[in-house]
Amino acid sequence: MANRGNEFNICKETAWCPGCGNFGIIRSLSQALQELGLRQNEVLFVSGIGQAGKTPHYIKGNVLNTLHGRTLPTATGAKLANGDLTVIAIGGDGDGYAEGGNHFLHAIRKNVNITYLVHDNQVFGLTKGQASPRSDLGMVTGTTPQGVENEAFNPLATAITLNGGFVARSYAGDQAHLTRTIKAAVEHEGFALVDILQPCVTFNKINTYQFYRERVYDLDQEEGYDRTNRQEAWARTWEWGDKIPIGIFYQVERPTLGDHFSAILDQPLVRQEYDSTFVRQLIDQLKIG
Repeated sequence: MANRGNEFNICKETAWCPGCGNFGIIRSLSQALQELGLRQNEVLFVSGIGQAGKTPHYIKGNVLNTLHGRTLPTATGAKLANGDLTVIAIGGDGDGYAEGGNHFLHAIRKNVNITYLVHDNQVFGLTKGQASPRSDLGMVTGTTPQGVENEAFNPLATAITLNGGFVARSYAGDQAHLTRTIKAAVEHEGFALVDILQPCVTFNKINTYQFYRERVYDLDQEEGYDRTNRQEAWARTWEWGDKIPIGIFYQVERPTLGDHFSAILDQPLVRQEYDSTFVRQLIDQLKIG
């Protein structure tokens, strides 16, 4: 599985099941970063807990692995401290939309200039296939033996409702499409969400490769589709059944979170001089006793 000649080489050994959709995602991520001409020292991968959260461990680059559901606030801090970095947050639908759901909302609202790749397999894959916020109504899992009783969370509709600047969906089984989408997300100035349909071959026997092959269609190839039309984009996110759209649903330009901080407009915090005496005094003031 080695990707020779690529700055972002992929490890040969992983803890993923054979056939896991994560393999297609990591290959597309590696290819996208290579085509963008980025170097390892220019990219930071941030992840939480889960099978998707292992992705940064299997690809060359700077890695910051944090707590379950805390990927986005950590990535936000890294980007504010060093705006020159290309920050890519990575997580699963459980990590991102359950434990990290509140952070997801505010990262969109604040328009942090990071890319968020969500491996959406509609289960908690690391802990043996429990229902996630993305599990379809009626889906039987170990924690829902009578079937899921709640409608699935719609991350794309949520992001568009909050006027997220870049809202996209791709499919792990279409590496060319996924590579293009990741490149577009990284190039976008502002928060970029890419929800990736990722078959879990072990714990989700419904949303399989065949299931998606028979249903996905590309919005990017649809003549007349206007990705700046917020209402139409929102409506398309609810298509889920015989047809499932992938592509860039919505894209607009908005001021980013970093644009509001005068202290980092000229240069990143990591390159600024600071008074260590003042920092020590501040720490002393915070000491108890």
